[in-house]
Amino acid sequence: MTETDADANPLMTGRSEELFPQACTLVIFGGAGDLSKRKLIPALYNLALDGLLPTQFAVIGFAIDELSDEAFRDFARDGIERFSRRQLDEEEWQDFAEHLFYQQGDFGEAAAYAALKARAAEIEPRFGIAGSRLYYLAIPPSFIDTCVFGLRDSGLVAPADQDLPFTRLVVEKPIGRDLESARGVNRSLQACFAEHQLYRIDHYLGKETVQNILAMRFGNSIFEPLWNSKHIDHVQITVAEAEGVGTRAGYFETAGVLRDMVQNHILQLLSLVAMEPPWSMRADVIRDRRLDLLQCLRPMLSHEVDRQVVRAQYASGFFRGKDAPGYRREERVAADSTTETFVALRLFIDNWRWAGVPIYIRTGKAMPKRVSEVAVQFKAVPHMLFNTDTDHPLEPNVLALRIQPDEGLSLRIGTKLPGPKVKIYPVKMDFRYGSTFGDQSPEAYERLLLDVMAGDATLFMRDDAVEASWHWIQPILDAWAASGERWLPEYPAGSWGPIEADRLIDADGHAWRRL
Repeated sequence: MTETDADANPLMTGRSEELFPQACTLVIFGGAGDLSKRKLIPALYNLALDGLLPTQFAVIGFAIDELSDEAFRDFARDGIERFSRRQLDEEEWQDFAEHLFYQQGDFGEAAAYAALKARAAEIEPRFGIAGSRLYYLAIPPSFIDTCVFGLRDSGLVAPADQDLPFTRLVVEKPIGRDLESARGVNRSLQACFAEHQLYRIDHYLGKETVQNILAMRFGNSIFEPLWNSKHIDHVQITVAEAEGVGTRAGYFETAGVLRDMVQNHILQLLSLVAMEPPWSMRADVIRDRRLDLLQCLRPMLSHEVDRQVVRAQYASGFFRGKDAPGYRREERVAADSTTETFVALRLFIDNWRWAGVPIYIRTGKAMPKRVSEVAVQFKAVPHMLFNTDTDHPLEPNVLALRIQPDEGLSLRIGTKLPGPKVKIYPVKMDFRYGSTFGDQSPEAYERLLLDVMAGDATLFMRDDAVEASWHWIQPILDAWAASGERWLPEYPAGSWGPIEADRLIDADGHAWRRL
């Protein structure tokens, strides 16, 4: 399926029909790994419970580990029992397990791809699959080149100009670690696949509240007329994680939170919050608008980085009833590391809608709680009528979009307190998905895997958007590399970040929201 085939995919036309996943085989590179066990297989199982998987469907785990089909099914069952949002149902599991298979192989050996090709050709006729395949690279970034060229050279990639059978490739972040390496990854991908066959996945965009941003903005006439610099004072985006780096220390030490969170998750989230209205819900129309927004980010000049960006590391602290080590004392972290575990920054969007509106972003590890939120603060009402006391001004209206936990949104408004005196008091109108709709929201990977099977790339990153986000981030990385800093500001584990982050936002007369 190509991106011009809007009629084949109802979501791409702007209509409201459900997605239609197509018959295919999903091959998980790294199928015996952590991502497969924790996220991918539980997501597939929940889609099966909801009746969303096609009956013509199979999964092949592909990795170097020596496992039989039965051992892989035991591995999958354990992942579902431990990590699925819904409990394992024995009858449903038996049916689901029949679609799971395993193929052992070394990603760097041509013989492994030949064996994979033969195994897929053996399995697919059992389920009436006509050769359409999804390849999911649940692997370290260093293996991307090896795997994509291995697929191409072994004849496992269908021609890009044919509709059926199709080939689609799902690539996990990070796409590179700077602008140049991201371009290198994109060149390798494009040497083997057409752009419409590529799905660069960012699981953050699969979260229910993130998807709801477009519905909230463009499906309600009360918001979009106010969504501009005339009415909005500033925007705050917070993505806080309660845990330290833990078992990810080896990866994190080479990345840092700017690469790990800001370059992909947060900038993509910002693009949905701030983009211009699309003329259609087709995938490339939405992605064009997101790209436009990224290209409107005011360039971060090297001499301004120190004024606009704060980086820090968590220090030891007393958190959740026990002592927590500082970042430099974590296993697999260098004793003189300058990898940041916290970033706060101020940015601007230089277009007509957002001119002069500051966007404040903070994200970090070892913070008081796990929470992600986008808060849009509207401008204060004039100092008259109900807002005459300049020493105690009314609290401004705030629209807060909660991404995790307790997905939903809230709107803070002022209302009169009961009684003879006219006194305005802030109240919060609250909407939560769980309490309103009852069922637990699907996991992000459920929606995103369904989209790949349906050929809908709306929530996935295109090559130009990946490079645009790195283009904006690169001056910050360069300035940090040139600074020669040996010690970063610190914040106690379990706190909301360093005092330097408070000063960043205080300088504009604002304060970070209490979450």
